[in-house]
Amino acid sequence: MEQKPKNVSPFSNESRNAYVVEHLTDSMLALLKEKPLAEITISELCNMAGVGRTSFYRNYEEKEDIVRAYIKGLFHGWLDEYKSTPDRSVRETVRIVFTHFEANRDFYSLLNGRGLVWLLKDIILEMCGFNPDQEMRAAYSSAYVAFFLYGWIEVWFRRGMRDTAEELMAYLPR
Repeated sequence: MEQKPKNVSPFSNESRNAYVVEHLTDSMLALLKEKPLAEITISELCNMAGVGRTSFYRNYEEKEDIVRAYIKGLFHGWLDEYKSTPDRSVRETVRIVFTHFEANRDFYSLLNGRGLVWLLKDIILEMCGFNPDQEMRAAYSSAYVAFFLYGWIEVWFRRGMRDTAEELMAYLPR
């Protein structure tokens, strides 16, 4: 008896998963341009992405996770380098972060317009080295810098993102 060839996708599991993540992300960003996150259903998202709900739940627990992962991807390029110099001044941190926001203005405008700036909080905490298991002084110091930075980010968004990183640095002590 002759064995029939198996109908197997030419993609590896990793490639298929990357495909799913990319299409869900693209669909989420497109839908966010049309309406608020609360109005986007997982079914609508999956249909637009051309993937099944199982694929969504294999990668994410909730819709916000797609946006969080996208933000982490934007930050990823320079976050490792940033973390390699832990004694960076607050002034330099502000310059780096706001230069990043300026370079990705369209996405962050969308995030702000949809009331999703809060998704940045955990990434900013991580960037500033916060870890609840740190000794007390380090934990509160890193949280202080993170929430100072987060506050400035929120104000910057509310002001229409019109101030440059260089202008913001002028308000910091030297």
